[in-house]
Amino acid sequence: MPYADLHVHTTRSDGSLELAAVPAAARRGGVAVVAVTDHDRIQPFDGPVVDRDGVTIINGIELRVSTPDGQRVDLLGYGVDPTPELEELVAEIQRNRVERGQAIVDCVEDRLGIDLDVRVEDGFGRPHVARAIDAHSGTPYDYTAAFEELIGYGDPCYVPREVPSFDRGVGALEASCRLVSLAHPLRYRDPAAALELTADPALEAVEYHYPYTRSHDDGSRRLEEAIERNDLLVTGGTDAHEDELGVAGLSQREYKQLQIDEIPDR
Repeated sequence: MPYADLHVHTTRSDGSLELAAVPAAARRGGVAVVAVTDHDRIQPFDGPVVDRDGVTIINGIELRVSTPDGQRVDLLGYGVDPTPELEELVAEIQRNRVERGQAIVDCVEDRLGIDLDVRVEDGFGRPHVARAIDAHSGTPYDYTAAFEELIGYGDPCYVPREVPSFDRGVGALEASCRLVSLAHPLRYRDPAAALELTADPALEAVEYHYPYTRSHDDGSRRLEEAIERNDLLVTGGTDAHEDELGVAGLSQREYKQLQIDEIPDR
C-alpha cells in the first residue's frame, strides 16, 4: 500500500472529490500524504505543505504544455508557492478554459436539442460536459460514448484549447514549486520524445508509479533508463478523479527522498 499518493484531482478541476473530503479519502485509501494536483489551478492553501486532519497535503498543480515537436505533455508541480508569473499563466489558461468550455456546451446543446444545465467556470473541462451528457435522460450517450462520439478529438463538438509552451510552463513551475515532475510519460503519443524532456534541469523527477495498463509495459525499461541517465527522482500517484486514493503512489522511503516537506518556505 502506498504511503503517498501524489496525483489527485478534486472538484476544483475535473475530479468528483471535494477538496474538504481529501483527508477522509486518504484515510480510506491508507495513505498519509496526498498531493492535490488539479489541472491549471492554484489551491487555496496557506502554504506549500499543510496538515489537514492528520493528513499531509501537498499543494500541487498539473499543467499541460506544448513541446517544441508539437506534443502536449503534463507537468506536475509540488509544494506550490505561486509567483506572479504562475498566477498570470493560470489566469490566462482559465480564461481560455471557460471560453472553450462554453463553446463545447453550446455545440452539444444545439446538436442534441437539450439543456445540459452546467455552470462553466474556472476549472471547467470536457469531463464536466461528458458527465452532464451521461446524466441527461434525453441523450443516448453515456460518459464514454460522449468522449468517443461527441467531444473527443476530431468529433463534431471538439474544440481545442490553448496551452503554454514547454519553456514557459516549466519556467513558471520551477520558480513556484519545490519539485517539478513529468507526469505519466508512457501515456503520450511519443513516450521517447516525452522522456527526452527530462534532460532539462528544471525537471528533477518523473512519474514512475502510475496505474498504467498492460499496453504500456514495453515502455518501462525506457522509463527506467531515463531515470538513471538523468539522475531523476521518482514520483507517483493514482491520477484520481473520484474518491479512491492509494491505487498507486510512493513508499515512505521514496517520498522522503523528494524532501518536499523538509525545505524551508521561501
